[in-house]
Amino acid sequence: MDFLKQLGIEKNNYGGCTGPGGWSESKSEGTLDSLNPATDEVIASVYQASENDYEKIMTSSTEAFAEWRMVPAPKRGEMVRLMAESLRNNKDALGSLVALEMGKIKQEGDGEVQEMIDIADFAVGLSRQLYGLTMHSERPLHRMYEQWHPLGPVGVISAFNFPVAVWSWNAFIAAVCGDTVIWKPSSSVPLSAIAVQNLCNQVLEEGGFPPVFSLIIGPGRTIGERLVSDRRIPLISFTGSTAMGKRIGGIVGERLGKTILELGGNNGIIIDDSADLNLAISSVLFGAVGTAGQRCTSTRRVFIPEKSFDEISAKLAETYSQVTIGNPLDESTLMGPLVNESAVNEYLDAIKRVCDEGGEVLYGGEVLDGAGNFVQPTLIKAKNSYDTVKEETFAPILYLIPFGDFEDALDEHNDVPQGLSSSIFTTNLKNAEKFLSHRGSDCGIANVNIGTSGAEVGGAFGGEKETGGGRESGSDAWKAYMRRQTNTINWSNELPLAQGIRFGDESSN
Repeated sequence: MDFLKQLGIEKNNYGGCTGPGGWSESKSEGTLDSLNPATDEVIASVYQASENDYEKIMTSSTEAFAEWRMVPAPKRGEMVRLMAESLRNNKDALGSLVALEMGKIKQEGDGEVQEMIDIADFAVGLSRQLYGLTMHSERPLHRMYEQWHPLGPVGVISAFNFPVAVWSWNAFIAAVCGDTVIWKPSSSVPLSAIAVQNLCNQVLEEGGFPPVFSLIIGPGRTIGERLVSDRRIPLISFTGSTAMGKRIGGIVGERLGKTILELGGNNGIIIDDSADLNLAISSVLFGAVGTAGQRCTSTRRVFIPEKSFDEISAKLAETYSQVTIGNPLDESTLMGPLVNESAVNEYLDAIKRVCDEGGEVLYGGEVLDGAGNFVQPTLIKAKNSYDTVKEETFAPILYLIPFGDFEDALDEHNDVPQGLSSSIFTTNLKNAEKFLSHRGSDCGIANVNIGTSGAEVGGAFGGEKETGGGRESGSDAWKAYMRRQTNTINWSNELPLAQGIRFGDESSN
């Protein structure tokens, strides 16, 4: 495929990490195969990094940080701007690789690369806006202010469902803040990470920049453990399951490091009596079927008024029947495969468990014949109280939940362990405002007449409860990648103490 060559991807020619010395030549840890989830065929193989490779990367990233933090922030922004230009020039190829390796459709693959470009543009502007505050001191002839300093090498552990965009949320912001970044991608999608690193390496080399970005590919039980446990890394940004996030949070917390945790989502939409159903149905379709239900913001629960449940569920089933499933690189495809066989088994297991609890399959529920990991998008009538409904299943399963009273729907919407994204479809101003109020959604993202999926980079992204509390991307999320310092300057000839304290000889006060 031409786009693979354009991105420098060939079979069996990459070591498991890259830094200032180029790709490693270590072969002691064996290879990792990247599989096409639509066919289960091997796209290419990558040699996994050894612990010795990890140490080399860690050392080079630490040394690069000492240089990078002294570069003026606007100059750091210039590097990110050049990377955005490279991404623009390679958007079609990189979007195709994301679709090929992860299984999301080409439109979504291109959209993910566009998200990288957008956050790069945001970071460039941010490089001139790393503002601190000036405060008035209570002591005469004193100046008091705060400033922000770079943290150090930042570790980014990304998930398979967004092979490149989530890295960029962290990496481009961290870079303009003066940090270096060590990236451990999901073992399911190493080639997308390699392609991004190839583009970055070229920009770094041509611009004369230090090795700000490094990549390391290897098993979580060795490379991942080293990264999380390393005291030289002040911040770990992790995207993945709640169970793994709890473990990583504990390890990093034990060494008093910082974390950004983007964990599970169990995202709900409330459709009230006044909703525009055309808007609602379209949003539910993309939210639940897009990326084959493998987004952390995928719509997993829809609350429907009892009196219109049959009408709305029938319209959803009709819409679902028109979803084309197949090769993600085919322009007519709306839903590609699940990422691997394990994901297919989890899909089947969740359907069986929820039906055992009393759920009723209204549409789908089957694995498609033939090669690849294709399944039907599935609608299930259920109750929010079912244990399976309260769990996150990374698959295109949508639970339709009838409700009688709006207050009850709001309570049930919040009655899950996760708290990432949420939406209401309504033309009732009071219901919209209540959904956004302290009484309303308990999620980090709450929308009105917009679906749960497809967040813009300008707002801080993240959620509450078992979603982890992390924030990435826009707003003031940049502060997570820096350390705050409060400064007081005495330009008088005396030494007054705060709070009016007198200590020792009055002349020294």
